Amino acid sequence: YGPKIDFVVKDVIGREWQLGTVQVDYNLPERFDLTYTGADNQKHRPVMIHRAPFGSLERFTGVLIEHFRGAFPVWLAPEQARFLPVNDQMVAYAEKCAEEFKAAGLRVSVDKKGDKLGAQIRRGQLEKVPFLLVCGNREAEASQVAVRSREKGDEGAQDTALVKERIVQLAKSRH
Repeated sequence: YGPKIDFVVKDVIGREWQLGTVQVDYNLPERFDLTYTGADNQKHRPVMIHRAPFGSLERFTGVLIEHFRGAFPVWLAPEQARFLPVNDQMVAYAEKCAEEFKAAGLRVSVDKKGDKLGAQIRRGQLEKVPFLLVCGNREAEASQVAVRSREKGDEGAQDTALVKERIVQLAKSRH
């Protein structure tokens, strides 16, 4: 093998991870008896260049998870918001809201497990969902959701359209 360049990054707790690499390889062309015909009409041995800009996709994904400690920013989060219906009667309202958010290009879900609200909130927090949106009777009557953000905690009831626009803007801003 010939010269090699490795790209190493540090995560938030100071560990170093090798991601990308570029390497000149003289051995494999010889081992595979690779040749090409040059401008001089003679056979020549090529030089092989190995490159892996991110190492492997899995390694890169692992570094991202470690870097953000699983709490991805809104734009990168696989699930940007989760609607939490307080009871079975509120599932339809939560689904209606979720469809509006999806139509705006957001990645959202509805927790339909039927658990108590506290358990739904706890699960969403453990899964590090950026926004938990509680759907109760009062919220449905006022076209609102009660917002619990990962950054600020309980933010109270807010207009659904304004919450949607806020999350859309956060997703677009890449912050």
